[in-house]
Amino acid sequence: MFEATIAVEDPDSLLTLFGTGDQHLKQIRNALPVSISARDGKIYVQGEKASVDQATEVIRQLQSLARRGSLAEHEVDDVICRVTTGVGLPEAPAIDVHQASRAIRPRTKGQKTYIDAIRDNDVTFCIGPAGTGKTYLAVAMAVEAFKNDQVRKIVLVRPAVEAGESLGFLPGDMYAKINPYLRPLMDALREMMDHEHVKRAMEEDAIEVIPLGYMRGRTLNEAFIILDEAQNTTTGQMQMFLTRMGHSSKIVVSGDVTQVDLPKHTRSGLADAMTRLKNIEGVCQITLGNADIVRHRLVTEIVRAYDQGSKRRR
Repeated sequence: MFEATIAVEDPDSLLTLFGTGDQHLKQIRNALPVSISARDGKIYVQGEKASVDQATEVIRQLQSLARRGSLAEHEVDDVICRVTTGVGLPEAPAIDVHQASRAIRPRTKGQKTYIDAIRDNDVTFCIGPAGTGKTYLAVAMAVEAFKNDQVRKIVLVRPAVEAGESLGFLPGDMYAKINPYLRPLMDALREMMDHEHVKRAMEEDAIEVIPLGYMRGRTLNEAFIILDEAQNTTTGQMQMFLTRMGHSSKIVVSGDVTQVDLPKHTRSGLADAMTRLKNIEGVCQITLGNADIVRHRLVTEIVRAYDQGSKRRR
């Protein structure tokens, strides 16, 4: 058993460093097999030497971050990942959203490639597992374009495909029925724009959050259009959606091809489009993987477990 000690400059800083309910300590312990405690103005780290060395470096880096104020959960995860893998975070400017207090940056190389692709192409397809930021980063890029007057309108679209529960059994009118499908897009949007700004933009029709079926027959000029959960479109729906694109518009299509809720023997419009359109200039395809998952550490483990199960069945 090896032990290292770290001096605590200010005892009051421990709450920021450890997090509410020792949440940050739990993140470190979940990632590294060490014991961490604090007493008499020092932090004690115990375990195997290699793990103690890494945990000590994580704590030192977090101490530097904590001097400026609060620590976010994702910042702790980023430091842990950087120390344990030896891979630094990609250098990239923050995405310019309306909430000045939020600094949204890619947290993996794959995410940076995704953002660069959106900037450089009119149509971007992105596939990847849950937690890789497909939707969140696309919405951030849309908000940036809207804020900088690069587009006049943001259109957020989702297919209303049932995943085990019929729409007919949900209470309320049609808007109430489709609202659960659109909620993830609204959640992302409201993290980047204040509520009143979102409400005013929606009243002025500058922001639309709509089900895919409502896109038919439209042409959208100077718009940033995002199709989320695109693996649940049919080939015909995908063709209909992509041909809504007007002048000076940009489209991002995202989805997870391992989570298709379409009827059996129905080909996913996302998989079909990525095959058909792969050689067209101005259309870019990005694939994110397990290394790009930025949610809770367990999400990576869960995705990996399901991937292994699928491979065994095949």
